[in-house]
Amino acid sequence: MKYISTRGQSPALAFSDILLGGLAPDGGLYLPETYPQLSAAELAEWRELPYAALALRIITKFVDDIPACDLKVLVDRAYTERNFHYTRNPGTDAADITPLTKLEDGLFLQELSNGPTLAFKDMAMQLLGNLFEYVLEKRGETINILGATSGDTGSAAEYAMLGKHRVKVFMLSPHGKMSAFQRAQMYSLNEPNIFNIAVTAMFDDCQDIVKAVSNDAPFKAKYKIGAVNSINWARVLAQIVYYFKGYFAATKSNDEKVAFCVPSGNFGNICAGHIARMMGLPIARLVLATNENDVLDEFFRTGLYRPRATAETQVTSSPSMDISKASNFERFVFDLVGRDGDKVRELWSKVDKGGAFDLSQSAAWQDIGRFGFVSGKSSHADRLATIRSTWEQHGVMVDTHTADGLKVAREHLEPGLPMIVLETAQPAKFEETIREALNREPVRPKELAGIENLPQQVAVMAPDVEAIKAFLVERVESRE
Repeated sequence: MKYISTRGQSPALAFSDILLGGLAPDGGLYLPETYPQLSAAELAEWRELPYAALALRIITKFVDDIPACDLKVLVDRAYTERNFHYTRNPGTDAADITPLTKLEDGLFLQELSNGPTLAFKDMAMQLLGNLFEYVLEKRGETINILGATSGDTGSAAEYAMLGKHRVKVFMLSPHGKMSAFQRAQMYSLNEPNIFNIAVTAMFDDCQDIVKAVSNDAPFKAKYKIGAVNSINWARVLAQIVYYFKGYFAATKSNDEKVAFCVPSGNFGNICAGHIARMMGLPIARLVLATNENDVLDEFFRTGLYRPRATAETQVTSSPSMDISKASNFERFVFDLVGRDGDKVRELWSKVDKGGAFDLSQSAAWQDIGRFGFVSGKSSHADRLATIRSTWEQHGVMVDTHTADGLKVAREHLEPGLPMIVLETAQPAKFEETIREALNREPVRPKELAGIENLPQQVAVMAPDVEAIKAFLVERVESRE
């Protein structure tokens, strides 16, 4: 299996080579040359597999440069009940890793936040940490991860990379824009290989800095810069697995179809669902849910992709989706335009200059229905109402982003088509809004009680690419 760039000007590489690199040299994102196609026999066999075994079957389809026996060890190490034991909804079993809760006829909630940082990002990061350590050890190399987070990627990456002696993590986050719990999870880590930088700007600016550094090829090579954001293909690959697990849990036969509703900020989570569907998983609809920052909803309604300026990006009560430029959207558009790298390069030249593009009159847009996407958006008032009604009617407490998903999912329910809403985080991460909605405190694991009171270490910096490069260089060179 080789991987190509969405912008068509980088050589095809093996999995282990793109694992450590992040962006392709031409600024694009890596995708497999072709998507593996599943047989009916494979789907039938996979239906009864536990999570780790299912993950191995799927990941092996995309990874052929790591021996199968070694890959099994890495996958088994990632997906254990020890790592994913924070389930809290009645009737669910932590051993399932991503248990399904039936809210009502035709509507399900799939738990994805039972890992160490209580967010769905753990589902990929726990595997990514093991993969990084394995490949670096084999090659005798080190890596300096530069990432950006709007709330959950940062803590998931840092927890996954704790103690990895060949890895240093430099994580950018928007200063003052995350919840107190999210900040505490990251900034309270006192580890020699973890560095937090709060940037006095929005998440999109943090993401732009990461891309600018990654596009500086000499700097990237000299300082061995890698990525754990969802621009890293391995993140998306790991997330494909829970679509299969959710499908099997919600159906009795592989002749049935389902819909998934996915709260979406950077498009990585729903991109994994798109790929699962392209592989042959019977997904009838992929329902994309946004908050007030509705760039992606606007595209799927109109064909216009119009990222907002930083000043236009709203700060909301579902902060992990306060994103205007969705990095992984480029992967979907690559498929939408027939995998034409020249066309993608043309479109993103406009985006990279602060512009927009409109596909509404294109042949690609006329055929977009075959990809199964629909969309909708949610507001602060909507999520308060959804959190309240879900608690009152079902005794299930959901976080703000999952509430956005539930709100939009209800708008797209179809008789006879199970709708699975992907939960993104536990409500404990967003206590202020939960109190506003329910007038009560969300339950949090006892191990994380009082985390906000721990000493915090973070560097506050302006959104200055050169200054952040200098910060990184000083700490890499002083600790080598």
